[in-house]
Amino acid sequence: MSALQKSVLKSKLPPSGIDFTSSRSCKARALQRKRDYDPVEWTPFFDESKDVVIGENTFHIYTKGNEGPTLVLLHGGGYSALTWAEFTKSITSMIICRVLAMDLRGHGDTHTTDDENLSADTLAMDVAAVIKQVTENNPVVLVGHSMGGAVAVRAAEHIENLAGLTVIDVVEGTAMDALTSMQSFLRSRPTSFGSISQAIEWCVRSGQIRNIESAKVSVPGQIKNNETNKLATHDIKDALASSVAHSTENLSVTIERDDIIHEDEVFSDDHDHDDDDDDDEKKHKLPTATKDFTTQNKKYSWRINLSKTENHWSGWFKGLSTAFLNAPAPKLLLLAGIDRLDRELTVGQMQGKFQMQVLPACGHAVHEDVPDKVAEAIATFMVRNKFAEPASDFHRVFPAY
Repeated sequence: MSALQKSVLKSKLPPSGIDFTSSRSCKARALQRKRDYDPVEWTPFFDESKDVVIGENTFHIYTKGNEGPTLVLLHGGGYSALTWAEFTKSITSMIICRVLAMDLRGHGDTHTTDDENLSADTLAMDVAAVIKQVTENNPVVLVGHSMGGAVAVRAAEHIENLAGLTVIDVVEGTAMDALTSMQSFLRSRPTSFGSISQAIEWCVRSGQIRNIESAKVSVPGQIKNNETNKLATHDIKDALASSVAHSTENLSVTIERDDIIHEDEVFSDDHDHDDDDDDDEKKHKLPTATKDFTTQNKKYSWRINLSKTENHWSGWFKGLSTAFLNAPAPKLLLLAGIDRLDRELTVGQMQGKFQMQVLPACGHAVHEDVPDKVAEAIATFMVRNKFAEPASDFHRVFPAY
């Protein structure tokens, strides 16, 4: 047989190293191709999860570290403190600091006598009260995303031990303009999910969170069990046990489904997104199961009904730019795009009143999509202003202004 004939024959043979005698192993590999949307608990990211009781209200916080200044992390509307999980892991490896991530009123595992009172002033006073009780006059750097950024700016004037302020992807002009379309966006979301994994999958597939690893820990903090009325985080152990049992059963039967995302589909694990992301997402329909969430299993729903908070929206953002510029501390503004900057902040930035950095190729949940880059920017800000000492392996970068 000639070398050419051997080459042709070899090309028609299956690749070596694969055992085709075991159908079970083939089915196991098929299952491995399915993207993992199983939820993840908070324990790999924080040292402690606890309640802070102030009067008749109970605020839930997650903490990490016992040295250095305290980073107080405030999430956006609809999120929870767990939105900061991946960020916390990153920044505590870069600088010596403590982290306090807080579930704001009406969110997560925080429960108050009036969960519907989400005015900016009320939320700011909540934050100030928790900081006063927990930080023991340790220097505080406030970090807030979206609504949390607006709350951080308002809370800054009530915190005596404030050292610095960081606001992530919220600008008064842009935010006020976006309010007109907010109800349409909220109506476009599923109202319920059959499982925690289904909710995680929807958040990733819809682009709400582009980092699947972050979504796996943060999404359970955004939904509640409709039967127990408890946050989905309390169901994770049972959900994981059920998932393992279900996967084992499925080894004997492989069913092709179009609501499972495979590794060769639109979202990749490296979290890098270019300008074609939106077009790619449109080419891939949402999971079949998500279309019927409102008529099938309604085990989980959103922890907070954001559409009912509309009367507070303008109050969160009106006057935000002036308040930010007047905050009595060094300031950092992180944006997902330069187009978000309004006129007042543009003038303030040119006058050197705050540091600004743009982190492109990510969505609105900047700290979840690119937690390492956000952590690097904030760590550099803190080291430059001598709020914190760098960890031994942290090499600060000098961001653009």
